[in-house]
Amino acid sequence: MDKFNLIVDNQGRIMLPSWWRKKVGAGPSTRLCAFVTEDGGLILETGEQALRRAKALVRKYIPAGVKLSDELIADRRAEASRESHKR
Repeated sequence: MDKFNLIVDNQGRIMLPSWWRKKVGAGPSTRLCAFVTEDGGLILETGEQALRRAKALVRKYIPAGVKLSDELIADRRAEASRESHKR
């Protein structure tokens, strides 16, 4: 993991190192996600990085070979079938 120091200027701004901006593809209008950890630390990442991290986190709880979209569609069809039989 790369680590580097940042300095907060008198207006609360920080300058991100150019090597990091190039590495993650961050340009002048790139939106970054900032997460505050439980101990007050800060995690800074691009939206794409945050999405990959979230997907990896969720994937831990889904059995191999299971597609959540297929599960959702099956649930919706079963619910629709139950509703049509109530009428």
